[in-house]
Amino acid sequence: MKTLFISILAVSLAGVANAQPPASGEIGYSRGSLGYDALIAGDNDRAIAQIMANEKVSRNDPARLINLGQAYARTGRTSEAAQLFVTAIESRDQIDLILADGTVMNSKEAAKQALAKLQSRIASR
Repeated sequence: MKTLFISILAVSLAGVANAQPPASGEIGYSRGSLGYDALIAGDNDRAIAQIMANEKVSRNDPARLINLGQAYARTGRTSEAAQLFVTAIESRDQIDLILADGTVMNSKEAAKQALAKLQSRIASR
């Protein structure tokens, strides 16, 4: 199982607002391919553009699905975000993600937590 870094999950899932991500946030991927820097900066539109423009990362890659889902959720595209999280949960592919706080989490679990948080946010409206 390959390991990579998705810091946005730790910030949004674990509430680690002041976590200091490492210099290279896309281990095993080309810089920008997962929209890491844009997500950290809160530039969700740029993150979406970077993720969608990258043809080297599979559309079914769990890291891509989760980060794109995070960006969609932040821009109000909650239905699309939920579908991306469900796709990551149901995917036959799974990877370990290193979160910003150093926690290692399986992509399926990270997607489940992201979906639960999204559903909770929708329900509290």
